[in-house]
Amino acid sequence: MANTAQARKRARQAVKLNEHNSSQRSTLRTAIKAVRKAIEAGDKAAASAVFQASVSVIDRIADKKIVHKNKAARHKSRLSAAIKALA
Repeated sequence: MANTAQARKRARQAVKLNEHNSSQRSTLRTAIKAVRKAIEAGDKAAASAVFQASVSVIDRIADKKIVHKNKAARHKSRLSAAIKALA
């Protein structure tokens, strides 16, 4: 347990920030899963529409440094390639 007032405050802030960041990561995963689900359905137009919305979410979370920018780019690249692979 933190001993100083400063350390106690930082511990409180860390809990709050962790909850916020966890929520943001969950939003990211949900957006990615939505695109994957659309791809599995096989509808290229619907998948593209969901992908466009998800790119916005992915970029926003990467800008906030919740996930690394390269990880965001990797997800976008793989999702885009999967959409392009649809017949």
